[in-house]
Amino acid sequence: MDDSSKKIRIAGHTLRIARLDAELYQFLSNPQLMIDWLCNSNESVDIFTFMQGLTDTKPAFNYLMEWDNLAILPISSFENWWTAQIGGKTRNMVRNSEKKGIVVREVPFDANLVRGIWEIYNESPMRQGRRFPHYGKDLETVYEDEATYLDSSTFIGAFQGEELIGFIKMVVDETGVQAGLMNILSKIRHRDKAPTNALIAHAVKSCAERKIGYLVYANYDYGKKQHDSLREFKERNGFQRVDVPRYYVPLTRFGSVALRMGFHHRLIDRIPESIAGRLREFRKQMYNRKVHSSKEAL
Repeated sequence: MDDSSKKIRIAGHTLRIARLDAELYQFLSNPQLMIDWLCNSNESVDIFTFMQGLTDTKPAFNYLMEWDNLAILPISSFENWWTAQIGGKTRNMVRNSEKKGIVVREVPFDANLVRGIWEIYNESPMRQGRRFPHYGKDLETVYEDEATYLDSSTFIGAFQGEELIGFIKMVVDETGVQAGLMNILSKIRHRDKAPTNALIAHAVKSCAERKIGYLVYANYDYGKKQHDSLREFKERNGFQRVDVPRYYVPLTRFGSVALRMGFHHRLIDRIPESIAGRLREFRKQMYNRKVHSSKEAL
């Protein structure tokens, strides 16, 4: 696919920042083509940002660069992951999942899968102490969300009998070097069966069979927040932090000023972690109260 024809998404109202729609699964070999296209298009964009791929993490482009990070699992074989990259606790959780009857397999993208994903999304309005953005979506919207990048996607499902209790959408990059977990989610009420650990194990098998060298699980660290349950889960499953270049290209005068002022970063990332942590806890309490009030009103 030509770099200039790749899909972008734009975020922000006052400051509009564009990036590849699939930036963890697609990369730019010649970013100037995309920059030229954005400058000549009708899109109103102040800043364009993109990441460099994992094949070479040494900065390769002459644009403003900052270090970003990804959670990366190097894969040589399933055996190596099982014996050398994870500990006994994680192995026991995968075994426990099997003992409790969880079956994990690759599944086709069809109506049954979409309905199962829809049920997972609509199990709870909150996850990890915050509002869950997929809660309340209808079947058609879930289908549209999951139907992206099907040519390079693999779906893996965790089943309790006929019930889908967890799933992965894994998207392979254009070179076949790395696969990214676009979606990974399990039902909260089946957490005791460790379906998410079983899903990761099957994803490692799938990558090893396809000779894919890296599995990417989004960021390892988010902003100044260094420790949380999600990071611990990634670490227990063998993921490591890898720093990669992220580039920022101003496309307007306003974009240039915003970059100099640091406004291309979220407000939450610009305040001290001691304050940010209290704000996250306050948000969690507010969401909990809202959900509790909604349940009492039913």
